[in-house]
Amino acid sequence: MDVTGDDVRAVALALPEVGEHFAWGMPIFKVAGRLFLTLPEEESSMAVRCPIIDRDELVAAEPEKFWIAAHEANNAWVRVRLAALDDRDELAAIVTDSWRQAAPRALVADQEGG
Repeated sequence: MDVTGDDVRAVALALPEVGEHFAWGMPIFKVAGRLFLTLPEEESSMAVRCPIIDRDELVAAEPEKFWIAAHEANNAWVRVRLAALDDRDELAAIVTDSWRQAAPRALVADQEGG
């Protein structure tokens, strides 16, 4: 499946309290005012929140899919090549995980039914 920026948008905007904005020359997505996803490189990739230790493991395991932008090396973000994603389920899992890291705890609890 070819994942596009429109697919990313649909998944992100389906999550609670998400808004799409434009900054740094690209679409960005925030939950409750906190950034959790960007669509750089002409929407051929996305940048998502990811704990550094997990990010480093992802990049080592699947470098064709994940990489670290030089300016994000010291931050908990990872880049994802959209064309390398297996399917929409993988896209949804990655976007939702990034959203969970940025969203207020009460909102995450509401979303997960707890």
